[in-house]
Amino acid sequence: MNDFLKAAVGVLVILLVLLIGIGIGAMSGSDRGLDEDGVAVLNVEGVMIDSSEYLDSLRRIRREGRVKALVVRINSPGGAVAASQEVYEEIKKLGEKIPVVASMGTVAASGGYYVACAAEKIYANQGTVTGSIGVIAQFASYGELLKLARIEVEVIKTGKYKDLGSPLRRMPEEEKEYIRGLMDEVLSQFGSAVSESRKIEPERVAALSDGRIFTGAGAKSLGLVDEIGTMESALAEARRLAGLDEDSPRVEYPKKKNEFLEFLFPESAVRRALSSSPAKTSFGFYYIASLSH
Repeated sequence: MNDFLKAAVGVLVILLVLLIGIGIGAMSGSDRGLDEDGVAVLNVEGVMIDSSEYLDSLRRIRREGRVKALVVRINSPGGAVAASQEVYEEIKKLGEKIPVVASMGTVAASGGYYVACAAEKIYANQGTVTGSIGVIAQFASYGELLKLARIEVEVIKTGKYKDLGSPLRRMPEEEKEYIRGLMDEVLSQFGSAVSESRKIEPERVAALSDGRIFTGAGAKSLGLVDEIGTMESALAEARRLAGLDEDSPRVEYPKKKNEFLEFLFPESAVRRALSSSPAKTSFGFYYIASLSH
């Protein structure tokens, strides 16, 4: 029996060592950069609530001396205002050092379009959904439901706006006007970024800032994008701008999470899913095509 236990423990130790080795190898392999001059691809996907993963990727791209151009591949309906602005600003800074080209996938709307405006050239597919220049905020009201349940809520506050957006009561017009004023300011920031980056008169941008979406072809006719083309078209243009060979390598960011590590630590996937959902925050302004995403 003792010999059997020793053998079993030995097998378990060997398996544990193998698993640790595979995990370490997977982590180190996924962090590998370029061996020669090439292009980085930053994949902006889904609803942008937390910008930290993209900002970390941009810092790494900036430090990677072999990266001579960046393609921002966007498949996003937008997200929180601050997150969209942070990614936009960091891409603009990187664009001072290397050429940056944006490539729109299925959707690059609202905050997704905002991010695209950080590039010196924007490519879209003909059927890409883009535009949606605007701001949205949504507030739930449970006041009538509380009345039906005969539940009274007492609120003690230090100022009349301290419980702004409270779901416990209907929002009065005064508060709605206050929020509209804030949203107009945030919309102005969006419009200024579009006007400056796309070289479009502010009046024309204002006329387009009603939340309308456009196809890629429609956006091109309005000057919101530069070219109709695929991801490969954008890569070719980035390589041309950087003086790279047409077959120069590319490296993808953010780095893909290893499936083996996700199997060992599934809670990390759950945390990312929660952080990518607008439902995690009860208050905020969004550059987003639809909060249903």
